[in-house]
Amino acid sequence: MRLRINSTLGSGGAIRAAVFGINDGLVSNASLILGIAGASTNSSLIILAGMAGLGAGAFSMAAGEYISMRSQRELFEYQIAQKRTELSKNPEKEAAELSSIYQDRGLSKVDADAFANKILVNRELALNTLVREGLGLNPDELGSPWGAAFSSLISFAFGALIPLFPFLFHINYMSLRISIIFTGLSLFVVGVTMSFFTGRGAFYSGFRMLAIGTLAGVTTFVIGRLVGVHI
Repeated sequence: MRLRINSTLGSGGAIRAAVFGINDGLVSNASLILGIAGASTNSSLIILAGMAGLGAGAFSMAAGEYISMRSQRELFEYQIAQKRTELSKNPEKEAAELSSIYQDRGLSKVDADAFANKILVNRELALNTLVREGLGLNPDELGSPWGAAFSSLISFAFGALIPLFPFLFHINYMSLRISIIFTGLSLFVVGVTMSFFTGRGAFYSGFRMLAIGTLAGVTTFVIGRLVGVHI
């Protein structure tokens, strides 16, 4: 489970989260399927394991994301409530804090003091400004725990379905090969997409993701083969 470090997810952040969710589902379920395929050629067993991995992983990610976002939101709400209390009990101190912020931005002390006192006339505006400028939070966009959970569930499930998809059509001996091809292409596309957020080269990111996924898949396949031989 990844720790969320941003207070909000704009459109770019939502896309980034979805891409990472798809990647998590893709790598984890492909590794699981290859591990089972290494131990057994029974398609029904592979499908059962793949569906279990999809369901368990998707709901685990959703639960983890909900808890993470809920905890983060409660922390932000607590900080805002503290700032509201401080503003009510000691408005002079908060006015000085606002003045200091605006002085750091280039206003003279006289102008910054005047501007801060003018804002303080409207307590809600003052609170909003202190939260945004002092805490670096947007009180209108603290994030939705349920939205984050649903997004994680869907993106993980979508990624986890890709390596499982060929087995659902019972293509016999071709299912594993097609699954590997689908997974490899998807890993490369995910890596290229991630490059838009990391600033790395598209082909470098694509091949790096493909290499990481290949290493995970080969490792679990070998482990499955070794375990299958001894059972």
